[in-house]
Amino acid sequence: MHNTVKLSENLTWVGVSDRRIPRFENIFPLTSGVNYNSYLITDEKTCLLDTVDPDVSEQFIDNIEHALGGRQLDYLVINHMEPDHCGSIERVTQIYPELKLVGNSKTFAFLEQFYESDLSERYILVKEGQELQLGSHTLRFLLAPLVHWPEVMVTYDVEHKILFSADAFGNFGALNGNLYADEVDYKKDWLDEARRYYINIVGRHGRNVQNLFKKLDTLEIDMICSLHGHIYRTPEDVSMMIEKYRTWSAFEPERSGVVLVYSTMYGNTELVMNIMASKLAAKGIQDIQMYDVAQTDFSYIIPRCHQNSHIIFGIQNYNTTLYPTMDAFIRELLHTNFQNRKVGLVCNSSWGGRALKEFQEYLASNKGLEEFTEPLNILSALKPDQEALVDEFVDKLIASM
Repeated sequence: MHNTVKLSENLTWVGVSDRRIPRFENIFPLTSGVNYNSYLITDEKTCLLDTVDPDVSEQFIDNIEHALGGRQLDYLVINHMEPDHCGSIERVTQIYPELKLVGNSKTFAFLEQFYESDLSERYILVKEGQELQLGSHTLRFLLAPLVHWPEVMVTYDVEHKILFSADAFGNFGALNGNLYADEVDYKKDWLDEARRYYINIVGRHGRNVQNLFKKLDTLEIDMICSLHGHIYRTPEDVSMMIEKYRTWSAFEPERSGVVLVYSTMYGNTELVMNIMASKLAAKGIQDIQMYDVAQTDFSYIIPRCHQNSHIIFGIQNYNTTLYPTMDAFIRELLHTNFQNRKVGLVCNSSWGGRALKEFQEYLASNKGLEEFTEPLNILSALKPDQEALVDEFVDKLIASM
């Protein structure tokens, strides 16, 4: 049985929601699954834009067959070759033997790496700016390397001003019937997952996203159709997502706020961080978030660090070196090209160690990570006569905001 949504007279959503998948790319936790979007244009020629994960291919094939209404499938545009989008290509080519595959040179290199079938006679090789005529739809192809993977391209429907954006502008979470962002409270219920998706999946390649914007800025975009998540069709939602991506890809904070990220074994470092948070709140700071790196998956903490202007790291020595979970966290954070933030360090140790030096060396490897004051050093536990040092630390943070 099919499950499709008509977006316009000859554009149909033929994607699939998967609420059973526990992790995206077997790394990032999914509390409500993920959406695999695919789109079918039925014009003088028919054209499918991307496929879906093989785990949901049966539903996908039913959707395509229904939307085609007995017609043949002429083209498959492959914007992205990651298996959650290319995983049903071989199945589709078997069902539609006359189907032509549209992609760039890297698309087809990856296709031949993933599949044993020789599909080369079906290739239509496109380069930057080339177009494909379907009838009343003209598809223009824009290369977007490393807006996730090296082969990525986006497709622009010239007449209808629709951007088929590959993985860009997506979000985690299976959709609940409402395909359009304006049908839900997007900022309240979905934007955090869009941020988590971008920062963890694409985040380190901000320069490549900026390069794509140089191309998109020349276009008039009325609708954005991503491969994951909602469709953006109102001027407000299209503008919101483009501006968010501009900010995220420039590695600039979205707001003036404080994130306290710490590791703690017996609660002593955590107490210092709680005291700091209370003092910040007492001085009028409202945007405060706290995370224990051993209790919260990194994929949730990292986008909060990108979102805010100031980060306090609570670290400790562990067997004379940096606590392993914090060591893993800071490496993962820096891997997303985290930069241009004010940071403060609280270091706890019961005896000598290299934790502070190692952490500062990590911070020095990315640009624009500036300590707003000297580190606050604690020996095992904070004492009452050290509270003035905490007050001074907090005051210097606020002065730097």
